[in-house]
Amino acid sequence: MANKLRLGIPKGSLQDATIALFKRAGWNIYADGRSYFPSIDDGEIECMLIRAQEMARYVDHGVLDAGLTGIDWVVESGLALESVTTLTYAKQSRRKVRWVLAVPESSGFEKAEDLEGKIIATELVETSKRYFAAKGVNVKVEFSWGATEVKPPMLADAIVEVTETGSSLKANHLKIIDTVMESETHFIASKQTLADPWKKQKIDQIATMLRGAIDAQSLVGLMLNVQRAHLDAVLKVLPALNAPTVSQLSDSEWVAVNTIVEERVARDVIPRLKAAGGAGIVEYPLNKVVL
Repeated sequence: MANKLRLGIPKGSLQDATIALFKRAGWNIYADGRSYFPSIDDGEIECMLIRAQEMARYVDHGVLDAGLTGIDWVVESGLALESVTTLTYAKQSRRKVRWVLAVPESSGFEKAEDLEGKIIATELVETSKRYFAAKGVNVKVEFSWGATEVKPPMLADAIVEVTETGSSLKANHLKIIDTVMESETHFIASKQTLADPWKKQKIDQIATMLRGAIDAQSLVGLMLNVQRAHLDAVLKVLPALNAPTVSQLSDSEWVAVNTIVEERVARDVIPRLKAAGGAGIVEYPLNKVVL
């Protein structure tokens, strides 16, 4: 019987971003919207859609060999799982999300200690309890089944809610008074799974390619030609990931320079390269960068 890796894909808000990440990493996952078992173009992998909140439990139980979920839900579960790699992406952005303590703008609450004896609504119950206990504040933490931001002030005095931008909280007239924890997506596996040499090798392969796809998101490649007389001036402009590659062209007076830069700095770097003597400058996207 062929080896198979049972892989959990987070169902819900992270699903589309996760499938897009796998595509950039080289795997095509096809989810038809009805099945919990999407197909993948790799005969060694079986996928299953699992809510991010439950991923740690199923990996720990051995139902899944590995999965992708927020580290917030791993911490919330209290289970001892291995993080193979971090993958900083979310529903809308390429940055960490925050679980924040938020209160009505008109409440007068300014810090966690002001909530003594109050009711807190959240999906992240155990982590929130530990947060308040560490501050010595007695509160009642209630599980919220969603739409948490609409519960204050009638159904709760405050909430602990996840946010990327804070816009939904502002729209509901809530203000953030503290950050309970930051979270990002992790590729997780159990110690038992990683003790299997074949599964560990397969997981490491997937992790390398996913990591490469993530790292490439903020980077672009630059190619340009430059006369040898201007090469030093051009190299001083380049904030290279590693030393730029310099190749001889057929004309001995000219060389080609190839490098990788942060996409956000390319708009400043390219005009400076041109001014320093660069010619034929090409910026190109990257699928993967494996460091």
